[in-house]
Amino acid sequence: MTGLGSATLGAGALHTTGLHTTGLHAIPRDAAVLHAAGLDSTGLTVDLALAGLTVGSAAALSGIGLVVCHRATGVLNLAQGAQAMFVAYLLRDLVVVRGWPVWPAVGCCLLLVAPALGVLLDVLVYRPLQRRGAGPAETMVAGLGVFVLLIGVVVLVWGAAPVGGAPSPLGGAPIALPGGHMLRPDTVAQLAAILVLALAVGATTRFTPFGLALRAVVDDRRLAELAGVDADRVSAAGWAFGSFTAGLVGIALAPYLLLDPYGLPLLVMETMAVAVAARLRSIPVAVVTGLGLGVLQAELTRFRPEGQLLPLVQAVQANLFVVALLVAALLAGPGLADGRGRPDGSPVPPWVRARGGGGAWAARAVCLVLLLLPLGFRGNDLRSALLVPALALVLLSIVVVTGYGGQISLGQAGYAGLGALGTALLMSGRIPGLPALPAVPALLFAVLATAPLGLLTGWPAIRRRGLALALVTFAVGTTLSRFVFQQPYATTGLVLDRPAFLAGDRAFYVAELLLLGLGAAVVRALHGGRTGRALSAMRDHEPGAAAAGVNVPGLKLFAFVVGAALAALGGGLMGMAGRAFDPAAFDPVQGLLWFAAVVVAGADSALAAVLAAALLTGLDAGTVAGVSAVAVGVLAAAIGRLPGGLAGLAAARAAVRPGAPSALSAAAPPGPAGRLSPAGRSVRALIAARRTAGGEAPGEASGEAGP
Repeated sequence: MTGLGSATLGAGALHTTGLHTTGLHAIPRDAAVLHAAGLDSTGLTVDLALAGLTVGSAAALSGIGLVVCHRATGVLNLAQGAQAMFVAYLLRDLVVVRGWPVWPAVGCCLLLVAPALGVLLDVLVYRPLQRRGAGPAETMVAGLGVFVLLIGVVVLVWGAAPVGGAPSPLGGAPIALPGGHMLRPDTVAQLAAILVLALAVGATTRFTPFGLALRAVVDDRRLAELAGVDADRVSAAGWAFGSFTAGLVGIALAPYLLLDPYGLPLLVMETMAVAVAARLRSIPVAVVTGLGLGVLQAELTRFRPEGQLLPLVQAVQANLFVVALLVAALLAGPGLADGRGRPDGSPVPPWVRARGGGGAWAARAVCLVLLLLPLGFRGNDLRSALLVPALALVLLSIVVVTGYGGQISLGQAGYAGLGALGTALLMSGRIPGLPALPAVPALLFAVLATAPLGLLTGWPAIRRRGLALALVTFAVGTTLSRFVFQQPYATTGLVLDRPAFLAGDRAFYVAELLLLGLGAAVVRALHGGRTGRALSAMRDHEPGAAAAGVNVPGLKLFAFVVGAALAALGGGLMGMAGRAFDPAAFDPVQGLLWFAAVVVAGADSALAAVLAAALLTGLDAGTVAGVSAVAVGVLAAAIGRLPGGLAGLAAARAAVRPGAPSALSAAAPPGPAGRLSPAGRSVRALIAARRTAGGEAPGEASGEAGP
């Protein structure tokens, strides 16, 4: 499939002049030469620490923006990486392509474009969600939509291929320090920016009327509005500041990297570890954590053990921020709070609630046509269509975990990659004690081996929900990508091919359809039986399900294990379809796109998963790369207006029998007021009371069917 994941990520691709590294890391070549020569000295320690400040200061800036934005709006800005990437691309376009002077271009990007982008996102995406009291889960999905949308826009405008030549506003000769040490001018500028921003935020929060209004909104937005505080103004300022710092981070990192619409956003997302370690509250903790991780990452280059441990140590050193994100997310636990200081235990959002079955037969017919249509294709069209059934199986795993179980999982791409990699390792004879296996047994054993690994995300889910669980699952998926899929020791010399009797594209596609039908039948049986009812109860209200005797921890583990097996099966088929293991196909950014697509299509609908797979593949294959990301991003950003996704919208428009509630009302939050504003609910209650006093049935007062 073209689009997201179709190009090799350039996350670790740096310019060959002055730097050498893989991942979010920057070490001067002279320090590396000293290290290679074995000069373990105090001078080398200082040189490495100064080099680490370059990345550490960028991470600290990212943490400041995330913390301030979260304190002002109650939203963890998951799109910060995409915003940083967008600003970095725009700066390069203005300077390199259009010939602007560097500093006017920097001023335009940071003082005009970035804040305007933040305000625009607040007005169009987040403010409607806040006004109707949406929980952290819905705002998280909207943030993922913005993330995917910005990536799609960059791919459409500037292309998917990595590009170099990003300007450095403060490039030039390093600054000489006592003792012969050198410090880059941009590092000095970043450290100064950290100090200025931290002091400015602290002074504004403590000693200005705006700071008082900010604290009031953080404590209770509704109460602050009743007291006359302009909460929208506070929110807009928070988003403008967050977008400004995101742009600052993008401009700071871009000169060291090949600009990549997929790699750079992921790199910035890794710095989320800084904000999570600060519990989304403390700017000093975020700054210290960011600088400390940057210095530690640089100092780890001094450790070069012999033998098989060397690749692992190098992977940890290059991806220390990924490890920190996983550890911080696990340590944060279920107490990770939303913007008002409450644990993230919000009710299940509308897009994972069960809906009526209106239009189900029409949806089945559409999916059947989409799946059978490629049987008449030839050549490249048929080869592109091979990804549809395989991807549908991966998306079905998200339906099981999120749609049926109510658990947000952003790491399913990792399990799909394990299925593909496990199949390749078994076919290549790379598993000690086992001979090389044929394709079919290799795929079967890979699925069986991956299924128990679902406990990697299932176990943390026992005590976490919403944002806390999303961060853990994303960190697990990113860890698998960086420490397994992108490591040569695990992926070199692999053989991955189809069975001999399925060598032809058409025969393999038929086999994929049969496996997809089997997977859909398993999912349908799971949803319709006793286990399905228990999953629905757990999804709707965990404490109530536990009080009713449902084994909630065991059920969560079961959902993640089944989801891992389905994802592994789909990933193995994806690898066989392409006859190779492609790490980029299972990148964490790809997993975010898949999750957003399932939510948009209908999180609790197996048919919607098939439709999403067909659209993701067909849009990019039939148009240009990036179209599917833009479409999914726009719909996900508007998820607050689409309860139940596209499937819910279709059900709402389906014909219903007279006197029966519509599918839209079934998808709306419980209660007679549905999705009315607080004023609307008050008026409706007053009308109901007056009509009831006049002898009318309560259902007539609200426009609903009476008893």
